[in-house]
Amino acid sequence: QVHLVGSGGGLVQAGGSLRLSCAASRNRFGIGAMGWYRQTPGKQRELVATITSDGMTNYADSVKDRFTISRDNAKNTVYLQMDSLKPEDTAVYYCNARLTLGPPDYWGQGTQVTVSS
Repeated sequence: QVHLVGSGGGLVQAGGSLRLSCAASRNRFGIGAMGWYRQTPGKQRELVATITSDGMTNYADSVKDRFTISRDNAKNTVYLQMDSLKPEDTAVYYCNARLTLGPPDYWGQGTQVTVSS
């Protein structure tokens, strides 16, 4: 079992920045890939960015060159630096992690990000 606790959401004007953090509880098997997803009402949850345990990253086209995902393996923490925010980035952001063994995926509680125009 892995518990994820996210923080850092809030309200920001378009063009502004926010940084999300998500800490995973320690697990004897080790944390593998981590990532961020987002969801708006009536839509499916979508991938924002992922990062493997050795630092390989993947981004949704809509956030490339604006968002940066990183992690601190010693702290089991993943970060999402969001710059040049747009109103369409408004969503609940969920952190995600899986063990080095593979599935299942574990999810954080979600944090609201609101970008005003």
